[in-house]
Amino acid sequence: MSSPKAILKASAECPSHSLANVSVRDLSFCIDEPVERGGTNSGPTPTDTVLSALIGCTNVIGHKCANSLGIDIGHLSIDAKCYFNRAGVTLAEEVEVPFERILLTVTSAGGQATQDQLEQVASETGKYCPLAKLFVNAGTTIEQTWQLA
Repeated sequence: MSSPKAILKASAECPSHSLANVSVRDLSFCIDEPVERGGTNSGPTPTDTVLSALIGCTNVIGHKCANSLGIDIGHLSIDAKCYFNRAGVTLAEEVEVPFERILLTVTSAGGQATQDQLEQVASETGKYCPLAKLFVNAGTTIEQTWQLA
């Protein structure tokens, strides 16, 4: 069976060294640096954005996996803490794995899932979340805790 493929598209106008006004589908948002790094703090940094994308992907794929397993996980609250090696972005030295370690805490509330069922959803989510795969295959350690509220 041939796997389904998609072409993802985004474009940006970049009026300064730090600001990227991004367009995706019919949506617009900006990526920027904080004032102390010469930006205008109009949006999250590129690294904040990729960490946020992991949260969003975990939410979407987690719910898809729960639905396919027939498990009611209610709604999720997700926190991510990343240990990021800034040596590369400061041009001090090349860094192979800048996102060294991510602690992901996923809390399920309002559903009927047991802790064992939640762990089953977590396992399936790790198999299918493309952002988690991207990080892990790049050498990042992701430590996940899925818990009931």
